[in-house]
Amino acid sequence: MDTHYFQAVYDVVRCIPRGRVTSYGAIADFLGLGSARMVGWALRNSILTESDLPAHRVLNRNGELTGRAHFTPPERMEALLKEEGVPVVDSRVPDFDQRWWHPRELAEES
Repeated sequence: MDTHYFQAVYDVVRCIPRGRVTSYGAIADFLGLGSARMVGWALRNSILTESDLPAHRVLNRNGELTGRAHFTPPERMEALLKEEGVPVVDSRVPDFDQRWWHPRELAEES
């Protein structure tokens, strides 16, 4: 896997505002490189290299915490979201649409 791709993913993830969430696919679409699965691989790798990365803010397209298995313990992903005021019910953010953030907002701010 290309470390430049991983770094591009990390750069986007660091921009997700507190209390907001996005999806693997939105990041992949924004970068125009690879797929949602590749974003997931990059975030899984971040455990080894990017301890400050707010990867808990990246969910699947249905608002589900599919990445929770890569947190230690797995409940940590939910706890981090709740600390930011993001509700989680049955490993899913019920108001996903209202909390949605798309990386293209980065370009709109510029």
